[in-house]
Amino acid sequence: MVETTLSGASHHILTNDYASEWMGIEVLKLDDGHATIRMHLRQEMLNGFGMAHGGMIFAFGDTAFALACNPANPTPEQAANITVASGVDINFIKPAFQGQVVTAVANRRASTGRSGLYDIQIYAASPDALSAPDAGPGELIAEFRGRSRTISKK
Repeated sequence: MVETTLSGASHHILTNDYASEWMGIEVLKLDDGHATIRMHLRQEMLNGFGMAHGGMIFAFGDTAFALACNPANPTPEQAANITVASGVDINFIKPAFQGQVVTAVANRRASTGRSGLYDIQIYAASPDALSAPDAGPGELIAEFRGRSRTISKK
């Protein structure tokens, strides 16, 4: 499997991440403590009400969280560790629907020792709306807050 990429952005943790590959996640931007990703909502991502399944939105936010927590190009010292979720909360604000593009923007809010706190906003928009000049990521559909813990890589 190849890394999921867009515009030259890539992250080593996406290698062999079959869930993110299946979801069609594209990496838009990576910085230390930050990640922006995007995916298109497909029919198989919907629940029985015809809207995005909450588990899909959660998994999407969780991928943004993981990308923001782990350096894209780790130093040898950093490569000896991984950062994982110690707990998360998600609040669903509005539904998203088939054909929409969802964007997640993850940012580190605090980090001390081996623990961190990250906020991830998830937006939905029609593909046409995203192509407009000065288009934002769309309407806010979910707020995801993740607590991280850095542990030894086994």
